[in-house]
Amino acid sequence: MPTSSADSSSAFALDHHLLRRRFERAAASSDDSGPLMREVARRMDERLDYIRVEPRRVLDLGCGTGADLPRLAERFPDALLLAADFAPAMLDRAGARVRPTAGRGGLLRRLLGPPPALPHLLADARKLPIARASLGLVWSNLMLPALDDPSPVFREVHRTLEVGGLFMFTTFGPDTLRELRAALPARRGDRVHRFIDMHDLGDTLIEAGFSDPVMDMEILTLTYADLDGLMADLRASGGANAADGRPRGLSGRREWAEARASYERLRHDGRLPATFEIIQGHAWKAPPRTTEDGRSVVRFEPRRTAR
Repeated sequence: MPTSSADSSSAFALDHHLLRRRFERAAASSDDSGPLMREVARRMDERLDYIRVEPRRVLDLGCGTGADLPRLAERFPDALLLAADFAPAMLDRAGARVRPTAGRGGLLRRLLGPPPALPHLLADARKLPIARASLGLVWSNLMLPALDDPSPVFREVHRTLEVGGLFMFTTFGPDTLRELRAALPARRGDRVHRFIDMHDLGDTLIEAGFSDPVMDMEILTLTYADLDGLMADLRASGGANAADGRPRGLSGRREWAEARASYERLRHDGRLPATFEIIQGHAWKAPPRTTEDGRSVVRFEPRRTAR
């Protein structure tokens, strides 16, 4: 699969066991370090103002600590909410965040009392324990950067969506952390995570069977007092580099001194910038064109009679 980035000359792969351990550790701190994720979720939610969708079941895929679940519960009060993540500690926090509300509105909810805890699934996004064609909406906010190949996940989302269902996601593009990438010496391997280009993601959606993909990009810039603040945010969110090709062992003082000096040249109005390229995408599951054994599906429309 394509991995467009500032340097895509070699294969890029992620250490998924390391990622899981890091997200486990980050469960207690990710909410405090997540203003970027919350802003991206807000913008993602705004897009639903212009999309007609009334799902019966909604999955927050890669839910983290479940910060987006109250937003989804408010927008879709009659839908059953599901949350899925691969890090148990994240999922434990998400499970108590909100409760499902499907079928319990107004007086009925008061009479029956609170429903059971929110269904939450410890799952790999590449193999979901969810029935085929059972979801109306899959929402995924900044989960894709934890993948080196989105194809299996896109196919799995397509499998679990009902016809007419919507897949909505955000991720980071190749310009994300470009200042840090330029400042850190690349001679010892991948020092900064690589991110997939928007156009490659659109192509992958189509290959997975989705129709009418819509992709948008915008740049958000956070500023920090120093490089340590940026690195602390990345560690607290679980987003530190987990590339298989990352340098092993501690970087020397000389390398860090060079990186700090390089980054310092970007200081403006007393702050250091950190660029995040935000990609927003959505696509629909269209009626199948072929059966599972490869035969073409032919649909017959009733003939309209002239009056």
